[in-house]
Amino acid sequence: MRAPAAGGIIGRVLGTLKTEPARERPDLLAGPVAAGLAKWDTAPPEVLVAPIDPTLADTAAFCEAYQVDLAASANCVVVAGKRGGEERYAACVVLATTRADVNGVVRRYLDVRKASFAPTEDAVARTGMEYGGITPIGLPEGWPILVDARVIGSEYVVIGSGVRHSKIVIPGAALADLPGAVVRDDLARPIG
Repeated sequence: MRAPAAGGIIGRVLGTLKTEPARERPDLLAGPVAAGLAKWDTAPPEVLVAPIDPTLADTAAFCEAYQVDLAASANCVVVAGKRGGEERYAACVVLATTRADVNGVVRRYLDVRKASFAPTEDAVARTGMEYGGITPIGLPEGWPILVDARVIGSEYVVIGSGVRHSKIVIPGAALADLPGAVVRDDLARPIG
């Protein structure tokens, strides 16, 4: 089962990607992502994965190389903050054309004095995923996943797979069904 690569929205999302059902290609997923997908009871069958050149995993390079519309690419960032000595984490999923409001919306949601992007080494160690491939599927249990409403409103989005050598293509609305997902209208602001 391959997703169609012809015109329309799916053509703008997939560009030149060659996709396959993600559950059939665990070799293209980080361990926590494969496990998270297996446990996700409401995951749609349209969760697809495509191999890519790992040197092109960063959003701008990926979109240009694979002819994927930047507005169809979503980034997942790990945010951390402290309250009373307790470290608090959240993941934020926003379109590549926007930026998460870390010091406003996310800070208030975590109820911390200051929130910031988690250091790379910390995010990688806690998620079990590669930097540049962190995705909302398979994150540590109990982490809130804040998803911008623009992502949910997208027919399909391209997200990380937990590794740099592939990307996941998924219906945007499906991300609202992830365990721990919280959809926010105010999570992100357009870049520029």
